Amino acid sequence: MSKNNEPAFWASAERHLIRYGGAFDPVIVERAAGSFVYDADDKPILDFTSGQMSALLGHSHPRIVSAARQQVGKVAHLFSGMLSRPVVELASRLSALTPGLEKVLLLSTGAESNEAAIRMAKLVTGKHEIVAFSKSWHGMTGAAASATYSAGRKGYGPATVGSFAIPAPNSFRPRFSNADGSLDWRTELDDAFALVDNQSTGNLAAFIAEPILSSGGMLELPEGYLAALKQKCRERGMLLILDEAQTGVGRTGDMFAFQRDGVVPDILTLSKTIGAGLPLSAVLTTPEIEAIAHERGFLFYTTHVSDPLPAAVGLAVLDVVEEEGLVARARHLGEKLSGGLRQLKQRYECVGDVRGRGLFLGVEIVKDRQSGASDHELGAGIAAEALKRGLNMNIVKLPGMGGVFRIAPPLTISEEEIDLGLKIISDSIESELAAVRRAGGSRTSDGARDSK
Repeated sequence: MSKNNEPAFWASAERHLIRYGGAFDPVIVERAAGSFVYDADDKPILDFTSGQMSALLGHSHPRIVSAARQQVGKVAHLFSGMLSRPVVELASRLSALTPGLEKVLLLSTGAESNEAAIRMAKLVTGKHEIVAFSKSWHGMTGAAASATYSAGRKGYGPATVGSFAIPAPNSFRPRFSNADGSLDWRTELDDAFALVDNQSTGNLAAFIAEPILSSGGMLELPEGYLAALKQKCRERGMLLILDEAQTGVGRTGDMFAFQRDGVVPDILTLSKTIGAGLPLSAVLTTPEIEAIAHERGFLFYTTHVSDPLPAAVGLAVLDVVEEEGLVARARHLGEKLSGGLRQLKQRYECVGDVRGRGLFLGVEIVKDRQSGASDHELGAGIAAEALKRGLNMNIVKLPGMGGVFRIAPPLTISEEEIDLGLKIISDSIESELAAVRRAGGSRTSDGARDSK
């Protein structure tokens, strides 16, 4: 019997753990190294999710382990009014990577950084209305949760006053189309802001956006969209906040995803990737915005603000990314991975779309190409089969957005490991489609619907 089936472990988990979203994978993870996690049977499972999209350098990277050990031996945590060298050095390094955004606040989680950014935007503008995308995810706390529209809005009482949403651009399912059938995002954006203007009480403070909406189904903002969005904000006296929790620090083939478009936000938030799996986040803004915020009494005094331990880890992350050329590597390996996924799309009718940038890609499983309807059931089956075969892939399990795999392996992954992952995906699709046929399903071997 597999050691993953340990009755006492699962009974204790069921008895004591608060369930916080979805079911747990049926494995007990004992350790992790590089691109793999290892279960109770010591079976390697290729991690195509980098943990929670965070282990940018893979698991247990020696430089991260060393940095954490050394800093714990010096000072891990301080009174929040005290400063340490790692904090000031990391702030300096981050500001050098983002010209214009030279003021930095170091925090713990992505939600926390978005809370701080929204709080700052409200204080600086003197307004309170926050706009986000309809498929967004910015966190599960307060204002961040109020700007999260992909899930978790029902049953918790009123959202923050002044919360608005506009449709997220979806090139696979365009709401407005050009003559050739492609997404007419300009018309969509104009239409969306016309609705926002009608609803606003004249207090629009900021727009918060992910350059690629991850939990929303890996929806990438088309090239040119960010510039147009920033212009919409300027016309209304709003600030533009970009949430690069998952796209930052090289993952998309640029150090930050916004750099492709040449658009600098007013406020940038980072998390996940900057800590390589440890809780570290950052808020970056301009000296002008910081000065106004400070003058008006900006307050974000938390227990773990400016902690030295995660700051030291963040410095190690930036060192490794630079020394190993991981930004260019993400671009190169992303082309290889996306090419392999597009081959699967050519082979299987159920692979409806491949999208994303660098090593941050989405694969949407559909019932058939003609309707383009997402097939969450088949996608979940493929994910379960892949896990059995030694590959962990995260599938969006939110209502109305099922069937989209979020593929974000570590930037340190090897070409051979990418090939292994692609083979497991292909074999898992084959296996699931065969199971559907045996069960009397209506799909043919390539995932298309039978005409019967």
